[in-house]
Order: sequence, then C-alpha cells, then structure tokens
Amino acid sequence: MSLAIVGAGRVGRALGKLLRDRGWRIAAVVTCSSATARAAVRAIGAGKPFAHLTPEILSADVILLTTPDSAIAATAAKLAQVTRGIPPRPGVVGATRLALSPAEGRVARSEWGGRIVLHTSGALDSCVLAPLTRLGAAVGSLHPLQTFGARSIPSLRGVLFTLEGDPRAARVARRIARQLGGIPIEIPARAKPAYHAAGAFAAAHMLSLIEGGTQMLVKLGFPKKQAQRGLLRMARQMLSNLETLGPRASWSGPVSRGDFSTVEKHMVALAPFATEFSRAHAAMLLLSARVLAADNGATLRRLKRMLKD
Repeated sequence: MSLAIVGAGRVGRALGKLLRDRGWRIAAVVTCSSATARAAVRAIGAGKPFAHLTPEILSADVILLTTPDSAIAATAAKLAQVTRGIPPRPGVVGATRLALSPAEGRVARSEWGGRIVLHTSGALDSCVLAPLTRLGAAVGSLHPLQTFGARSIPSLRGVLFTLEGDPRAARVARRIARQLGGIPIEIPARAKPAYHAAGAFAAAHMLSLIEGGTQMLVKLGFPKKQAQRGLLRMARQMLSNLETLGPRASWSGPVSRGDFSTVEKHMVALAPFATEFSRAHAAMLLLSARVLAADNGATLRRLKRMLKD
C-alpha cells in the first residue's frame, strides 16, 4: 500500500520509516516548510517533499495526519478542499480554496470516496476529521502508546496501539499496528482523553518528576550528571520491581511504611523551592495512598489531614 504523511515530525518520520521498511510506498510528505519536508524525506528514506497541502496526497491509499493535536481540525478542513480535478481559485494561496460548488463537491467526493485517513492523536477521536467524512473518506485514529525522541526511532514491538473510527479505517489501523509489531486495541471515542492522560502519567509526568528531583539535588550541591544517573538508576529499579513483583510489593518510601513524621520533614525541606515542587510532592503522596495503600482509605485520610495543616 502507499502512504502520504501530513505533518512529518517525530511520530510521522518514525512511522513513515518503519512502514517503508515493511514494504509500504511513501508518497507525499508534507510539512510546514521545504527544508523540514526535505529533512523528513531523508529521515524516512523515501517520499516526495512538499511545503503545502497538495493534490498529490490523493495518490496514496492511506493518508496519515501526524500534526499537533491543535492543528488536526484545520488540516482536515484544508484537506477537504484538496482535489486533483479542481484547480485553486485565483487569489487563494496553494491548494486551499473557498467553499466548493455543487459540481466541485461531486468531483471532491469522487476523489475522496474510499480513501483512508488516520490521525495519530492520543486525545482526539476521528470526529475531528468530519470534513473528510462528508466527502466519503473512511476516517479513524491510530495512536502508539510510546514516547518518541528527537534523534532516534523507538522499537514499537509489543507497544499498545489504540484505534477507533470507521470500520474500514479501523481495519487498516489494525493492520499497521500489527505490521509494526504492536498490539492493536480498539477503544471508544469518548475514552481517548482519559486514555491519553494515563499515558502522560507514565511518560511526561515521570520525566518531569525525575528532572525535578535532579534540579533539587543540583541545588544541594550534586553534580548534575551524577544526580540524574542516581535518580534514573533508582527509577529503573522501581520499574523492574513493578514488572516482576507488582505494584504493592514494589511500593517504597515513607508513606508505604506509615512514617508520617518523615513526610512532614519533606514538606518543610521543600519550602525554599518553587511552590510546584511541594505541590507535586503532596499530590504524588496522595495519589500513592489512593492507588497503593490497602487500608480502606485510612492512609489517604491521614495524609489529607496532615497536608491540609
């Protein structure tokens, strides 16, 4: 099958390269500038770069939107106006045009009908692609539960891929996930924001917590590299314990031992730091008591009283 990628940043480049390695033909690769489009094509190893939406996108069987969440709706609306059989109107930049006439609408539906359009947002569902649905495209979403760095492509083997959307789009999304070695899971559209928040707990929040801890140790005189390595080593051991022993057997720290006097010392020690440090620490203590303590809420109630005071 062939694939066009719109918004080829970290996720778009990674999926494009991995799918190319598995036999997909990469067609148009669209970003916001010629330079980034060419860089994306080099990273993927195939494709034709474009700095604007182009009718050549329609030469692909599947169109993958990997733009930021805030740009997906506008991109879908502009894509609905990209049709090979209709030239742009005078005075309108690129392939974007005014509302389609009835005749133009029929041409657009003939070209978009049956196309598969997927976006990769974890928080948004396929309704954001409604302008393309109205033209007959099969739309859906496909989100890998993985974090993507700027310089490397992570392995997606064993990664959960959540999907939803039209049946035809969902079938293609499931096929992509399996080809990449992932595990496809279909979820209701309404569940996507909470699902995405759960992913933030494991990745974005953990990164903030470790970097916050690193900055605290640096303020106390630790060399930054040693501080970061020490905290990463401890975090990796915690994750290993979680995987082998389960959450409650891996729980450590003063709250797990009922050592509330140490919690009080922590809160006093955090007072000189920016308020976000003490607030985050208090929030994490309360969350740990909520999800890990097996005492019918007694630990949580005691913590709430202590932190309120």
